[in-house]
Amino acid sequence: MINHFNEQHEVTVASLSRSDEEGKEGEGLAGHCKRFIMGQVREPWQTLRMILRLPTTVPSSMGYFYSPDLKKEIDALLENEKFDLIFVHCSSVAQYVSHVKGIPKILDFGDMDSQKWLIYSKMRSFPLNIGYWLEGSKLLREEKRLAKQFDLCTCTTKAELETLNSYQTGVDTDWFPNGVDHEFFAPDPDEPGFDPDTISFIGRMDYYPNQECMIRFCQDILPRLQNKKPSTKLIIIGANPSKEILKLADLPGVTVTGTVDDVRPYVRGSVLMVAPLNIARGTQNKILEAMAMGVPVVCSKQAAGGIDAIAGEHFLEAEHTNDYVDAIFSILENPELREKYSQAGRQRMLDNHYWPNSMKRLDQIVERCINNFKK
Repeated sequence: MINHFNEQHEVTVASLSRSDEEGKEGEGLAGHCKRFIMGQVREPWQTLRMILRLPTTVPSSMGYFYSPDLKKEIDALLENEKFDLIFVHCSSVAQYVSHVKGIPKILDFGDMDSQKWLIYSKMRSFPLNIGYWLEGSKLLREEKRLAKQFDLCTCTTKAELETLNSYQTGVDTDWFPNGVDHEFFAPDPDEPGFDPDTISFIGRMDYYPNQECMIRFCQDILPRLQNKKPSTKLIIIGANPSKEILKLADLPGVTVTGTVDDVRPYVRGSVLMVAPLNIARGTQNKILEAMAMGVPVVCSKQAAGGIDAIAGEHFLEAEHTNDYVDAIFSILENPELREKYSQAGRQRMLDNHYWPNSMKRLDQIVERCINNFKK
């Protein structure tokens, strides 16, 4: 999106990092825009900001994503420079510009974060479930409040848009799909090929939905697969694995990589990728990327909700343990079926999750927002 905007506009990107290492990695964005500024959120101050918001109506997560230094830089830019549009990605950082008047503003929610927290509350035991419910309820109220302070609000799927519209804020809304870089995420004929016994999963492993699904997968699904085919292996690829995730590497056939320089060889080297998420909103980019690389995907109905593809034709969908075992085993044991889903999945990404088409839709949304603002 930054690259697309930068083709015809002068783009200033303001972002956050959580460590010096993340900040250094983020510096690469500077080559894709006119100006890049970054604020760093630091412990224990962010935890304190979250705690201070507990007795208030403000979500604690808003405290975590607040950087006074970044706020000062953004305010100074707005005071000294005239911008034609403010585009905010994700509600957690809308707080930096929600007060701004006189400039058309778009808030891209992506997916509605409040709904994830409310789902968490149903999956956690007491007293954690109370905390998740409280945060979800606060976020729901905040999403409604923030939406009214922007000229147009967007989401990444029609389902998320339905949730946003149910808030009845009176604000103009629309959606545009996530895309995939089909040239970067593509099959590589120069690689040695895939391991017919290796299943992959990719995602940040400090993120609860990823942790929960991998722990459950290793407890319930992987042992049954290994009973059928003892050589079956699982590789978990993703940054910042928790202690619970690192412990999974003690199980037979399980590898936990932690941070890697490039996820693509790991995914392309697997017979299939799983996304057995019980908690999923919006679009799972990991699914788009795997399908674009020609790697078959077996995922939950929740994870498939943001993918413009057909279960049973472009990917395999599962709900219960036996469903996952049957779907995965069918790929493990049938090279022709694997090739079918490999070809069909990549073609669907080229047809329905092609970035240039998504960006044309975004351009129309931006134009509509600016034109309505001028009226």
